[in-house]
Amino acid sequence: QVQLVESGGGLVQAGGSLRLSCLVSGRPLSSITMRWFRQAPGKEREFVASNTWSSGSTSYVDSVKGRFTISRDNAKNTVYLQMNSLKPEDTAVYYCHARINSLDYWGQGTQVTVSS
Repeated sequence: QVQLVESGGGLVQAGGSLRLSCLVSGRPLSSITMRWFRQAPGKEREFVASNTWSSGSTSYVDSVKGRFTISRDNAKNTVYLQMNSLKPEDTAVYYCHARINSLDYWGQGTQVTVSS
């Protein structure tokens, strides 16, 4: 049974930083491409960042490029999202995601609120 558990959200002022963590259990992280998504109130869930298991390559939505960094620690089975220079428009519930054998797994989400 694969489980994803996010942590690290909170309230921060604009310009501040947060680091989100996603602990993966039930499957070695080294074999999984991990993604972060977010969903703001009244909006659809959107892709934020990905980290490919095979090459380690990363991808970001344009709005976070240069500010957010996705990384992983396979030994800890944990993927991170370092968020710097946060803006009020980054306010959302952040979810980590894995697709394994055509099945989608999601964490419960962690709230990030950026005040102006």
